Amino acid sequence: MTLIKSISGIRGTIGGKVGDNLTPVDAVKFASAYGTFLKNSQPANRNTKLKVVIGRDARISGPMIHNLVLNTLVGLGIDVIDLGLSTTPTVEIAVPIENADGGIILTASHNPKQWNALKLLNEKGEFLNGAEGAKILEIAEAEAFDFSDVDSLGTVTENDAYMDIHIDEVLNLPLVDAEAVAKRKFKVVVDGVNSSGGVIIPKLLEQMGVEVVKLYCEPNGHFPHNPEPLKEHLGAICELVVQEKADFGIVVDPDVDRLAFISNDGEMFGEEYTLVACADYVLRKTPGNTVSNLSSSRALRDITLKHNGNYQASAVGEVNVVELMKATNAIIGGEGNGGIIYPESHYGRDSLVGVALFLTHLAALDVTVAELRASYPQYYMSKNKIELTPEIDVDAILETISKKYAHEKISTIDGVKIDFPSEWVHLRKSNTEPIIRIYTEAPTQHDADALALRIIQEIQIIVNT
Repeated sequence: MTLIKSISGIRGTIGGKVGDNLTPVDAVKFASAYGTFLKNSQPANRNTKLKVVIGRDARISGPMIHNLVLNTLVGLGIDVIDLGLSTTPTVEIAVPIENADGGIILTASHNPKQWNALKLLNEKGEFLNGAEGAKILEIAEAEAFDFSDVDSLGTVTENDAYMDIHIDEVLNLPLVDAEAVAKRKFKVVVDGVNSSGGVIIPKLLEQMGVEVVKLYCEPNGHFPHNPEPLKEHLGAICELVVQEKADFGIVVDPDVDRLAFISNDGEMFGEEYTLVACADYVLRKTPGNTVSNLSSSRALRDITLKHNGNYQASAVGEVNVVELMKATNAIIGGEGNGGIIYPESHYGRDSLVGVALFLTHLAALDVTVAELRASYPQYYMSKNKIELTPEIDVDAILETISKKYAHEKISTIDGVKIDFPSEWVHLRKSNTEPIIRIYTEAPTQHDADALALRIIQEIQIIVNT
C-alpha cells in the first residue's frame, strides 16, 4: 500500500491502481473533497466565490498533479491563484495575502521522486487540524461532491511573483539584517536537491550579499540523492564546502520547509541544532518562550532556560507545535528535523526565515560555524524502530513500559516519553504500519545507542511473554 490517507493530507507513489497509489483519479478525488469541505464551511449567504492558492515543488509528477488539482477546483466553482513552481512556506504566506480561503501545496516533502502529495491549508495559510482533516477524509470516502455548472466555473489567475514576495517578506523582518550580513562577505554552498529550493535560496542569499556556490540547484525534479537532509545523503556538499573554503553549506528538502547546515569543516551542523541556533539569536534579541516536539533535542530547552524563557514540548506534528506555540505565546519554535517556525513571519516551517536569522546571528559573532556549533549543549540522538506483526497490541506495550518507569518523568500526550536526568527516550507507534519508533538522546552517542538498545530489548521481552 503506497497511498497514505491521513488527517494532514494524502500522499503516495505515482502510477499503479486507483486506491492503492496516487493516481490521477485519487488526486481528483481528494482535491474534490478538500474543495467540497471549503464550500460546506461557508455561510449560506456568502455571495462571492471561494479562492484557493496552489503551488508545487519541482517533482517530475508535479505538472500532472498540479493540473489535475487546479482544474478540479475550477470544476467546483472555486477561483485559483496559481503560483506554479513554489515552496510550502511561500504558499503559506500567499494565502492570507491573497485573502484566500485555503491553499494546497503539491509536494511529498522529503520523500523520493516517485512520491507526491497534497498538503492542505486553511484560510490563515496554516495546516488543517485533526478534525478538519478527518472531515475531508469522510467527504472523500462518500464522494459527496457537487460540481458547478458551466456558468459558475472557477477562474485561474497565474502569479509567479510570490517567490520574490516571500524573499522581501523575510528581508523585512526586524531581526534580519542584510546589511550586516553583506559586510561579512560570506561564501555559502547551497544544495537545492534539484527542486524549488535551488531557485529561492540562492536568490535570498544573493540579496543578502552572500557569494553562492550552487550544487543541484536545477529545478528538474531529478533528485541527485535521497532528498531527506540527513548526513548519510549529503557527502557531496560536505566535500564541496571544504573544497570551496566556504563559510558553511545550506541544504533544504524539495519543498523548502526543512533546513540543515554544513559547518565550515565539512561536518554536519546537525538538523536538531538548526532550531537551536536560530532560537539562540531570537532569544538574545527578544526574550520569550519556545516550543518543539517531544522527539526534538533538549538543547532547545537548555538555550531557552539560559535566556530566562520557558520551554514546552508538543506532540509530534507541525500542527501540534503551532497550537502549543499559540497557547504559550512562544516567539520561536519548530521541529528537530530542521523546521523553523517564527510567528513574526507566519506559523509554518520556513527555511528562508531560518537562513536569514542564522546568517544575521553569524554576522554578529566573530566565530566560525563549527565554533558556533561547539558552543551549544552537546547531545546525541539515536533513531530506531521495531517492526511488529499486525496482531500485536502496540498500545499495551507502551502502557507496560510506562508503568515500569512510572518513577521517572513521563509524558503520554504522544506515545510515551521518559525523561531521565541526563537522557530521554520517546516511543511512538506509527499510524500507518505496525512499528514502534524509538528515539533516544544522551550526552554521548554511545549512551544514546545503549539506551535505545535497552528499551528495544525490554519491548522484545514484553512481546515474547
